[in-house]
Amino acid sequence: MSLRTRHPNCATCISRWLFGVTLLVMMPSAQASLNGYWSYDEYLAKHPAQKALTAELDSQVQTDPVPMQHTQEPVKISVVVPGQQISDYWQRNVRAFERRLTALNIPYQLKEVTTRPNNDIREQSASLYSALRDGADYLVFTLNSVRHRKFINHVLSQKKTKLILQNITTPVKAWQDNQPFLYVGFDHQRGSRALAEYYQARYPKGADYSVLYFSQGYVSDARGDTFIDAMSRQGNNDLLSAYYTKGDQDSGYQAAKAMLNNNPQLDFIYACATDVAFGAMKALEELNRGAVGLNGWGGGSAELDAIAAGRLDATVMRMNDDTGIAMAEAIKRDLQQQPVPVVYSGQFEVVTRYDDPERIETLKQHAFRYSD
Repeated sequence: MSLRTRHPNCATCISRWLFGVTLLVMMPSAQASLNGYWSYDEYLAKHPAQKALTAELDSQVQTDPVPMQHTQEPVKISVVVPGQQISDYWQRNVRAFERRLTALNIPYQLKEVTTRPNNDIREQSASLYSALRDGADYLVFTLNSVRHRKFINHVLSQKKTKLILQNITTPVKAWQDNQPFLYVGFDHQRGSRALAEYYQARYPKGADYSVLYFSQGYVSDARGDTFIDAMSRQGNNDLLSAYYTKGDQDSGYQAAKAMLNNNPQLDFIYACATDVAFGAMKALEELNRGAVGLNGWGGGSAELDAIAAGRLDATVMRMNDDTGIAMAEAIKRDLQQQPVPVVYSGQFEVVTRYDDPERIETLKQHAFRYSD
């Protein structure tokens, strides 16, 4: 079966590569693929009280810390996240979280386990259940797969450990009034639409492009499908192919090579994650296809260095430390018996290789204000 399909202005039928197998599948719209979730904007619009709480938390995130006046017993925190990536988002996030807790005068004990995306499943599961057995007050985890969701259902059924879901800002509809303590991250849909606006401005007459997904799951749906949906709303953009990866550099490299070999007229590759983008970068350089555009996703240190070197065209840069600070401020609110919003998204800026270096440096100083 051909790796390439052409359906101008349509995101309904594409070629996806899954661990070496090419599949032709029906492609849902971004709204359909996230059907079981409230979008960030939709949830806040439907819950005005939550919108006000989210705005209040954001105000605290963007200002200097106000330390607690009374000390207490240390809170026990367990962090289980996929931090073994080229992207430094997860490491920086935990660093900002701990430093803000200290600045808020909150004593704590933190146990951290970092794993590889889509790997280390046994270690991850053991660490999660260990956190519950040890009586953690707060558990920081993520949601990207069915396996994750099953564990989260288990956590939500008990009342002691409060769950902070990182890297997801779309509340799950099925959990209704039994939501996690906090969803926190940088809204994937908002970031992906910002990148779509960048590419639409760069190619006003339309472009031939391909998509490198993350692994199958929530992140691919939220970042990849949202981008395709946004691009389809502007005429003359042709989606040539899209490939699932394993979320790492090597699978991104292999998939990008297949894309490039099968699509000689490709204008750009949309990458859904840092490691995948770096794999594509290697393929572009190896095949001498420097005219093909490529983005990053997240704007961590490695991506910003690649943009400065002209190896990446653009990225949507997370104001990285917003989320670590938000988690610390949410715990402070909880300890003070103040209401905590259900969901919080940090802020973004689109950064390109053509930007003034001074602008990027200013953004870095704000984004990494604790983690540096």
